[in-house]
Amino acid sequence: MRLAGGALLRATEFLVAIVVCGFAAAWAGPAQSATAEGIYASAPPRLLQIRTLVADAGRQTSIGSGFLVSSDGLAITNYHVVSQVALEPKTYRLEYIGADGSRGEVSLLDVDVPNDLAVVRLDKKDAPFFQFDRAAMDGAMPKGERLYSMGDPLDLGFTIVEGTYNGLVDHSYTDRVHFSGALNPGMSGGPTVTAEGRVVGINVATRNGGQLVSFLVPARFADALLTRVRNRGPAPDLRAEIGRQLAASQAELYKSFLDQGFRSVALGPYRTPESTVSWLNCWARTNADATPKPRASINTTTCTSDAGLFVASDLNIGNVQISHSFVKTIDLNQFQLATLLTQLSQGRVVGGGQYRKWYTPEHCHEDFVATAAASDRPPLRATWCARAYREFDGLYDVALVAVTQDDGSEALVSRLNLQAIGYDDAMALGKRFLEALQVTR
Repeated sequence: MRLAGGALLRATEFLVAIVVCGFAAAWAGPAQSATAEGIYASAPPRLLQIRTLVADAGRQTSIGSGFLVSSDGLAITNYHVVSQVALEPKTYRLEYIGADGSRGEVSLLDVDVPNDLAVVRLDKKDAPFFQFDRAAMDGAMPKGERLYSMGDPLDLGFTIVEGTYNGLVDHSYTDRVHFSGALNPGMSGGPTVTAEGRVVGINVATRNGGQLVSFLVPARFADALLTRVRNRGPAPDLRAEIGRQLAASQAELYKSFLDQGFRSVALGPYRTPESTVSWLNCWARTNADATPKPRASINTTTCTSDAGLFVASDLNIGNVQISHSFVKTIDLNQFQLATLLTQLSQGRVVGGGQYRKWYTPEHCHEDFVATAAASDRPPLRATWCARAYREFDGLYDVALVAVTQDDGSEALVSRLNLQAIGYDDAMALGKRFLEALQVTR
């Protein structure tokens, strides 16, 4: 059902969908229901479905949501909603369908790839629009406040989802608001608002495997992008702008990684480097309870980041991973242990996209490296693999794997994976990583 813009709707004429655990509706009481009704009743002239179409065929390839932020037709959505047009403007085009039934062409003006945002223009004049919430912009919103998210999930029609503000996500490099509400595909780019209808954040993602765990881009980033467009005008070359933003964002990320350095952590008879940055999440695993009984004990610690950036539907970049595996034979001879270590230390680069489309061929170099902390110890066997990005000059994916050579019954296999990093930064981090590996027996 398409809604008439600006009209007050009778209760029998509109639908408010609250999606909890899939499709079950959960209301906290009549007052909150009435609040959602009031918000949704005024939303249609300001709420959009953003569609990406193949230019020649005129058929949609993806849909998302968006919302007006100015009377002259400026609107906010997610970068990932419009990424095909940003990267291939001759192949794709954009159009909108308003919740009030209006429709028309959309022009992409600028993007903020690190924060997954875009500004578009519609052919609208004197249009009603959403405003940003000042408390949210200032970081002063209290946890527990009720919020209301809007969008067009799964192309089923515009809906409103009620949830709770839980502040910024901990252990995340990129600021994201934790929203306890069910966001579904198609709602990306839509607004999440207060009871007064002011925008707190932009719908961006939901956590697979987690019920009502969703994320919003803070409104301040959308306001900053909007200000840039008003001051500078549209980006003249969006593909070049994307490359510039990726290079700057990744340089900043790895600078923080280098500045923080490594701390030394014990793993068996070894000391291993572990980063001190707050945005790495570390876990451990063991094969001790594996069936059938393993012939070698393998205890592994792995630290991974959630700093990956969406670039295209087939490319996510920027993840960081550090892992260490302490391997000890149970009933393997030296040759069998060496074979196992070779399998565990394969130097393949961990990629985030299609190999031939996005990357140059991978090149690897293997050598023995002396440990500075213990010159009397056998050297490490280190493998360094790297590949460049075809589209983004100066960025590489790198894998560094080091294996100790000090004992015939046990060994340490350490790995550092770095996506979308400048080569000099990769060399500096790799050097520090190898220097921090120590044998303590």
